[in-house]
Amino acid sequence: MLSLQGKIVAITGASGGIGEATARLLAQRGAAVVLSARRSERIDAIAQDIREQGGRATACVVDVTKAEDLRRLVSTAIDQYGRIDVLVNNAGIAPISPLADLDTEGWSAMIDVNLRGTLNGIAAALPAFREQRSGHLVSIVSVAGLTVSPSMAVYAATKNAVRTVHEGLRKESTDGVVRTTAISPGYIRTDLADSMADPHVRELTRKNMDAMGIPPAAVARAVAFAIEQPADVEIGEINVRPTVQA
Repeated sequence: MLSLQGKIVAITGASGGIGEATARLLAQRGAAVVLSARRSERIDAIAQDIREQGGRATACVVDVTKAEDLRRLVSTAIDQYGRIDVLVNNAGIAPISPLADLDTEGWSAMIDVNLRGTLNGIAAALPAFREQRSGHLVSIVSVAGLTVSPSMAVYAATKNAVRTVHEGLRKESTDGVVRTTAISPGYIRTDLADSMADPHVRELTRKNMDAMGIPPAAVARAVAFAIEQPADVEIGEINVRPTVQA
């Protein structure tokens, strides 16, 4: 029987949406979770709720654009629970708009959070994984990188960059020490649209999420499936989208 019992999992972007759903599900299945995000009051409340329901959880304030914050997240997991088995890189933003809008600030923000944030997580976790001789990196990417739509060029580029980094890390990790999984959600009912500056794009995204979006728990189950596999099994990529999404 596959189990998450005893797994130590750190999750970025855990103050809501996919990150929160993942923390709650993994804790229910026996993992100890370290929730991280910029909003301390939110992750503190979620961690407290998990503990009140019998789970193991702690919180750590993290800005993924700061490498030292990710190192502190890894240290918190190790100090609190003795090791870190999994890092879920979930933090992401999507201030998408047509390239012609020249939103260079939005482009830079997506690069910093979506790509650099993931790289910061890798840099923080890899030394611990190597020292332990085991570890699993899970990153939430997007189906937007599989079929690029108008207004999503830079967002898709950051997600595809993460996908490429994962493939490179996989090929450098065939000694069986580090596993990698990239999970690409489609329309999921989260607050991701709140980070979209273009009002037309924001409202269209919200409309599509309301019409066809599935709960964040659907992605959380995919994360659980990937990390509960035996050490000699690697689930490289999973796409999770509504059945009605083209």
